[in-house]
Amino acid sequence: MSITSVITNIGAMTALQSLNRTNDALSEVQKRISTGYRVADAKDDGGAFAVAQTVRSDTASLSAVNEQLGGLRGLVDVSLTALEQVSKTMIDIRTVLTRLSDGTITGEARDQYNQQYAQLRTQITSFLEDADYFGRNLLTGASPADDVVTMRSESADAADLYTLAALGPAATFLVNAGPFATDAAARAALDPATGNFTAINQAINDAMNRLGSDARYIDAQINFNSDKLDAMEGGLGNLIDANLAREAARLQALQIRQQLGSQTLSIANQAPQFLLSLFGGR
Repeated sequence: MSITSVITNIGAMTALQSLNRTNDALSEVQKRISTGYRVADAKDDGGAFAVAQTVRSDTASLSAVNEQLGGLRGLVDVSLTALEQVSKTMIDIRTVLTRLSDGTITGEARDQYNQQYAQLRTQITSFLEDADYFGRNLLTGASPADDVVTMRSESADAADLYTLAALGPAATFLVNAGPFATDAAARAALDPATGNFTAINQAINDAMNRLGSDARYIDAQINFNSDKLDAMEGGLGNLIDANLAREAARLQALQIRQQLGSQTLSIANQAPQFLLSLFGGR
């Protein structure tokens, strides 16, 4: 339609539609730049946003799991430290028992060694009872009542649970109480057939070996979870992050289009003015 009407201005209508589309595109680009996301909400891309929310939930869960595993590693480290001290004390206990096994040790000397033995045994009890970490103690608790069960991944399946078994009760790591009135009694305490020193020492070594294996496993799981988190977050970024370099270029182009659209609309609105010349008589 040619411009012969002051009621319908096709040029202005076309220019306005183009300007509205430019403004909509400009708003979209500005949203991406301000949020940093290509998909900031379900209105941008419902399917991608739903997938992103699922991934966000998994990453949040996995981050929490790693925090819990870090606490579990702390419990293992405390337990290992206590057992190492117990093991060192067992060396001193064996030294005292060996001296008590000497028949020439009598009277006050034997009493002094028996007192030393009792103090060393009390020291072991103290190490075991002080191996607490946030209210948990693997060395005084009895398995399975005091086992620690935690998740090792974001899945809540039973197969993805990890159990750190308690090693107690404390008596598991305590040699027989003295005193040893005779050298024969001390030798009996050291004899595997009649005393429990060898069995207790073996139990301590077995516990340290198991806790060392637990520590290595927990470290490996934490590292795996961290790598998995990085991969998940990278995939999430590829899905919803905005390409800011491209968006910046689009922003400049759209701003120019907006200016040109405004000028085109202004020109189209002024076009019917020439009709006045038809009635001017000049």
